[in-house]
Amino acid sequence: MIGNEILSGKVPEANVVELARLLRSRGIELRRVVMVEDDVDVIAREVRELASTHTWLFTSGGVGPTHDDVTVEGVARAFGQKVMTSPELEEMIRAHYKERCTDGHLRMALVPEGAALEVTDFVKWPTIRMKNVWLLPGVPQIFTLKLQVVAAHIGDHGAFVSHAVYTQMDEGDLKALLDEVVAKFPNVFVGSYPKWLDPTYKTKLTFDGRDAAEVGRARDAFLSLLPKGEPQRME
Repeated sequence: MIGNEILSGKVPEANVVELARLLRSRGIELRRVVMVEDDVDVIAREVRELASTHTWLFTSGGVGPTHDDVTVEGVARAFGQKVMTSPELEEMIRAHYKERCTDGHLRMALVPEGAALEVTDFVKWPTIRMKNVWLLPGVPQIFTLKLQVVAAHIGDHGAFVSHAVYTQMDEGDLKALLDEVVAKFPNVFVGSYPKWLDPTYKTKLTFDGRDAAEVGRARDAFLSLLPKGEPQRME
């Protein structure tokens, strides 16, 4: 996530949750989120490290026309490539802005040398992909639109199965029960999330995994340990 405006609190970050939901629906784990300033060297360093240790890397922000939009240069530097003007993007930009087209607009035609321009039948404005790195815009509405392009290329590994249990018990009282379930079902991700000032429940427990039967068994094992009167509800 790239942008001084996010780190300064001027603009609230809204894209991680959308990306996480997409990846989850495709059976892909989001492992790390890094927020950095608009600095070419910092972007290059983070992209170089993360791209080499993860299947996919997604950047958000810094692909517009202004002086602080330096993501393209940072990604290019991470892979030891130059920044070049994409003839395809330049043609599209000129056609869109016509006589209003400026040098600022044409900055949005810059791409790392060797990058691919990905599209779908529905989203025809290209999304830049440099090897396993997707360069996505920071504007939430456009970011969400571009995720349709990402979805068409990252594959479907089967959505995670998720069950939720809501109780009136405190996390401290639930710990021993959860520890028992976690020990028995190491391939199920168990989460505990307290809620304050909500009369309907105090703690939400989630059970996630790729194997629906195993996730169900983990949830049922937890239910069997709850005292009479619990849970309040399930999903």
